[in-house]
Amino acid sequence: MERSLIKALEKWKTSPTRKPLILWGARQVGKTWLMREFGKRYYPKTAYASFFRNTRLARLFKEDFSLSRVLENLNIECRTMITPDDTLIILDEIQDCPEALEYLKFFCEEAPQYHIICAGSMLGVTIHEGISFPVGKVNELTLYPLDFKEYLQAMGENDLLDTLISGSWELVNDNHESYVNHLRNYYYVGGMPEAVAYFADHRDYQGVRDIQNSIIRQYEEDFSKHIPPNEWTKVLLVWHSIPVQLAKENRKFFFGQVKPGARMKDLENAIMWLCKYGVACKVFKTTKPAVPLAAYADPSSFKLFLSDTGLAGALSELDAEVLLNGNAVFSEFKGALTEEYVFTQLLADRATAPFYYAGDKGRYETDFLLRLGQDIIPVEVKAETNLKSKSLKFYVDKFDPPYALRISMAPYIVQNRIRNIPLYAVCRINSCLTEE
Repeated sequence: MERSLIKALEKWKTSPTRKPLILWGARQVGKTWLMREFGKRYYPKTAYASFFRNTRLARLFKEDFSLSRVLENLNIECRTMITPDDTLIILDEIQDCPEALEYLKFFCEEAPQYHIICAGSMLGVTIHEGISFPVGKVNELTLYPLDFKEYLQAMGENDLLDTLISGSWELVNDNHESYVNHLRNYYYVGGMPEAVAYFADHRDYQGVRDIQNSIIRQYEEDFSKHIPPNEWTKVLLVWHSIPVQLAKENRKFFFGQVKPGARMKDLENAIMWLCKYGVACKVFKTTKPAVPLAAYADPSSFKLFLSDTGLAGALSELDAEVLLNGNAVFSEFKGALTEEYVFTQLLADRATAPFYYAGDKGRYETDFLLRLGQDIIPVEVKAETNLKSKSLKFYVDKFDPPYALRISMAPYIVQNRIRNIPLYAVCRINSCLTEE
């Protein structure tokens, strides 16, 4: 299995301004595998240490500060002689020893010759008061579930992948049906590494769903372990409401749909917790499509997406036959799952959440807004091949963007300023925006 982020890690290794690296990401997205694989490929030696149930290791960072003492003990812990520049130091599950985060500042300032990378599945929700996060002293990257490009490679479809990223829309369109078949499978399998690896080997849909349900159970066990009892129920309610919220024609998150009478103040901590845990993400509505988009964001109006399309389907209990055959019963949620898919691809590709726009009293909604330099590009998402779009036309007529994108199951086509990008080619969006 190949992960695109390894290229970013290679750049980090050779950067003259390299700092200790924090690798963010939800549980089971493959952080440990990526760090160890990176060490295997690019370093003569790798010193791996995990804080998981390792009180001996944690004590090293809780005693009086001493980089030399920590390095000496890491030599013993990792059974590796750590030497500058040619050893990758990996500190895994660092959420179990937040004090180790403070040491990253000193590695940056006093020992930059050591290459150090750390990760932790619960890091976003376990940093607490009294622990000083090393602001400005670390580099940061985020690992997401496998995107569609990585999925194709995992399925052994290197030729299709090369064609997809080649820049030749003629060749891409010639393979349209093959891409669509793989995309429908990706909707079901998603990008969690264990599910993808299992499907690549067995092509067994039920086995994939069993893995997804197991991941969901493990997530929910984490909820119960790390959330105060008075908040746990709210987190669970929000978590299970996300697919329901997205299935509405208006995908805006409604607090009252989670629990009758609930308001923003009742659920905002639960939503924030899920976002910090890495399994959900907000897409804010903007009141004005202008740069910077964040300045015009409405904090009370947002859509809430899951981090993985496969887990969204599992939470919704969609079976493979309904999903892959396009059963009429599935028609309502099809649009929601398609928008969920596009969101995950945009997030993985651009490493930042997009925004959306709703105007004219909410009658015309633009699914996503992307920034290209000083321009704002509207994106409309269609689940099938219907290219009619009143909302996108409304936006183009009102705001006159240089381009507009419509993402659908139809092949690539240019209609004046509107470019239809196939759903399987969301990864080509950045290049499409600059093509004449």
